[in-house]
Amino acid sequence: MIKKRSLPFTFLLGIFSIFSIHAQQTLIKGSVKEAHSFEPIPEVSITIEETHQATKTNLLGLFEFSKNVPLGEQVLRVSKTGYITKRYPIIVNENETVNITDITLEVDASESQDLFTVILSDDELDDDTIGSDNISGLLSSSLDAFQRTAAFEFSASFFKLRGLNSDHSSILINGIEMNKIYNGRPQWSNWGGLNDVIRNQELTLGLTSSSYNFGGILGTTNINTRASQKRSGGRVTYSSSNRSYSNRLLATYATGILKSGWAYTLSLGRRWGNEGYQDATLYSSNSIFTSVEKGINDKHSLSFTGIYAPNRRGKSSPNTQEVYNLKGIRYNEYWGWQAGKKRNSRIKEVDEPIVMLNHYWNVNSKTTLNTNIGYQFGKLGNSRLAYGGANRIENTNETIVFESGGRNPSPTYYQKLPSYFERNFPNDLEFAYNSQQAFLNNGQINWQQMYDANLISATQGRNATYMLYEDRVDDNQLTINTILKRELNEHVLFNASINYKKLKSKNYAQVLDLLGGTGFLNIDSFDGVQFDLNNPNTIVGVGEIYGYHYNMFANIISAYTQAQFKYNRLDFFVSGNIINTEYQREGLFQHENFQNNSFGKGDKLSFIGLGVKAGATYKITGKHLLDVNTGYITKAPSIRNSYSNSRANHNIVPNISEEKIMSLDASYIFRSSIVKAKLTGFYIKLEDANEISFFFADGIGHVIAESGTQQSGNDDTEFIQEILQGIDKNHLGAEFGIEAQVTPTIKLKGAASIGQYTYANNPDLYLSSDRFENAYLGTSKLKDYKLAVGPHRTYSVGFEYRDPGYWWFGATANFFDKTYSDISPLTRTDNFFTDVDGLPFVDYNKDVAKALLKQEIFDDYMVVNLVGGKSWRVSRYYIGIFASINNVLDEVFKTGGFEQGRQANYRQLRDDQALNKPVFGSKYWYGRGATYFLNAYVNF
Repeated sequence: MIKKRSLPFTFLLGIFSIFSIHAQQTLIKGSVKEAHSFEPIPEVSITIEETHQATKTNLLGLFEFSKNVPLGEQVLRVSKTGYITKRYPIIVNENETVNITDITLEVDASESQDLFTVILSDDELDDDTIGSDNISGLLSSSLDAFQRTAAFEFSASFFKLRGLNSDHSSILINGIEMNKIYNGRPQWSNWGGLNDVIRNQELTLGLTSSSYNFGGILGTTNINTRASQKRSGGRVTYSSSNRSYSNRLLATYATGILKSGWAYTLSLGRRWGNEGYQDATLYSSNSIFTSVEKGINDKHSLSFTGIYAPNRRGKSSPNTQEVYNLKGIRYNEYWGWQAGKKRNSRIKEVDEPIVMLNHYWNVNSKTTLNTNIGYQFGKLGNSRLAYGGANRIENTNETIVFESGGRNPSPTYYQKLPSYFERNFPNDLEFAYNSQQAFLNNGQINWQQMYDANLISATQGRNATYMLYEDRVDDNQLTINTILKRELNEHVLFNASINYKKLKSKNYAQVLDLLGGTGFLNIDSFDGVQFDLNNPNTIVGVGEIYGYHYNMFANIISAYTQAQFKYNRLDFFVSGNIINTEYQREGLFQHENFQNNSFGKGDKLSFIGLGVKAGATYKITGKHLLDVNTGYITKAPSIRNSYSNSRANHNIVPNISEEKIMSLDASYIFRSSIVKAKLTGFYIKLEDANEISFFFADGIGHVIAESGTQQSGNDDTEFIQEILQGIDKNHLGAEFGIEAQVTPTIKLKGAASIGQYTYANNPDLYLSSDRFENAYLGTSKLKDYKLAVGPHRTYSVGFEYRDPGYWWFGATANFFDKTYSDISPLTRTDNFFTDVDGLPFVDYNKDVAKALLKQEIFDDYMVVNLVGGKSWRVSRYYIGIFASINNVLDEVFKTGGFEQGRQANYRQLRDDQALNKPVFGSKYWYGRGATYFLNAYVNF
């Protein structure tokens, strides 16, 4: 009986079977071992320099090249991150085999400087407050001059590669994608502090081919944690800094492959500090990593990886220029003194363990199959203060009313700052002066005052006015995939994978501290609306759920195929994928204002994503190459950008659809033994994207009136969800990187990124709140405004000196230009010139309006960084120190900012901006001043 293959497998192999030919004779083969231990080193890159033919060593450190290797004198380049690169001259004769066994590589202790520099700022990569989403951790192993400069020099200014967020990249650990389904971005702190065990990375940049998945338009990074591929030995590291944390201690040990076929790796780390560069930004993180692998036989290997990196850190605030002028760039509004210690009200806590099981199957010499199961669970919390707690009061008419009290405890609340008194009491500046002195003398959260208010309420039998709670997300995600790699012949490599993800995400607010109170009423103290009609007027205590409670479910199935073709002059590939994405919300509270649209399960959202990409590299000569890549992708919006107000109801973004992405890049590459350079031009078009923002807005009275709801007690102030739908963006630019080894010890380097990132259309804008749904305000006139994605132009020049005595020193000067403030879409709609009666303002002036709506551009600036270190080999130990100073000249600069949407119409914005100190001016983030990082380590 003939055994039937599955149709998909037969189809995928059949497409490329016409390229199959018989195996060819090996002309070059060899092995690579570690110089001290003489253990084999896997995953070493072996390149024939003039042809750029390349391969990697296997688990036994062996490599080989097949036929079509050019005859005559050639140079093999032997390299791996963490080792000193070597070049071996060889002579290839026809019909002869060149056998180079036991090539040795020495550990490059200086290589670790990059990892220490980059990972230090991993806390900035996922901060939902500042939205800084730079590329530090993505590129730590890149050998491309521009990519390394972007990671190590540009990242402190929140530079974004090609003006894109990290949801356009794909981060994997052992082939399992780690991007969060909620927003599409990696949560770097889930594996933070584990530098030694995540340094083995395989990178693809942009749309180039990947062996693991289709990837995004920024590429794919796969972090390999297999114990069998870790260099045997250990490392102990201590670090000191004044950036994100004060101290770090890290210890790692790997056995390598033992005779029994087992391999083990263990890494333990701790990072801690009372505060970083900004005031009261505490940091506490523990990291545990273990990897165990068993080589069952020559074909099968089973690997287990466990990662647990709980971390807790204090956030820092963006501030108006008025606040910075009074308190300086280290000021942070989120903290205050309590019992003689600084207490931060905004704490981010991440506690999400990762476990995965990986099976590696070498089917034969041409085919491998990698099957993976990963599970991630745990919690993510962001704390904040609640104020104005309400009390339920029954009056003599037996009607129920609610009374709330308590002012905003933020020290930068607009009614506490001098600008407020200057605007409202211009003829009596004593009020403004007193406010200024109070802010200068204290200007922090008054914890004792909140405790006193709650204690007084408790003695009167009333609920707490203030409390501390956290927004919680408890995720449980299962990922299963299988990845096929088959060499059809010496010219054709076939890749394919199938992936499945299943997510259950529990979302709620949880009471952390009643601050001396007895309970907090579970209603909206702003307007008395019940958060949960199924349990009205509930008094919640510590550990109980407050405000909102819902589950979010997601199911994602995807498949990808790819064929890579390699010839003497031309390499090219073609790849495609398909993704089916489903979301569903389940409300566990019944919101009073959305009684029929909040409780139970809502409708399922379903999206189909398709992608196709192709690329080619033409080798003009061994030194000159041309590379072109292009692709078209449709992908589902993230959960965050699919639901307009998921905390209150099932509503989805109107007219939602898949986002469309078109990308094209072309590069000229020059590589010689002295100079390596790459010039890339790119164009990216994004269409039909959605974005949702949350803030208080004034000046939308006519919107509230048209919605048919009552206005709140505070005029037309409303906490809104601003929904931008159908956004188009253009990303156009060029990147350049060059390195020149001018002497054996001196390397010169330079890099530049010149981009123009703009809105390409006028998207639709809707407003929602807890009182009205998806009110359409027309289009927002955003076309040709610049995107707030960090500096659009960056330049870097520098040098490195590496002495044969194993000490090194380097310096770079980095220049940043064209950084724009994020604009408010609401003020670019017709609402801007519309009065409460729905008619245009009678005093509207187009010239004044144009000046008010002009986008702010920040001053350009220069940052100088120094780095240096020394390493020693003492018997079987490598000992080293490394130090860096960033921003040596202590330059003060803005890295980003945004317009407040509070003043939503012409008249309010005009009056506010006419003041020397606008009450609702833009808020900014400043870069750090001069900072240091010191590291000492021992390898054994």
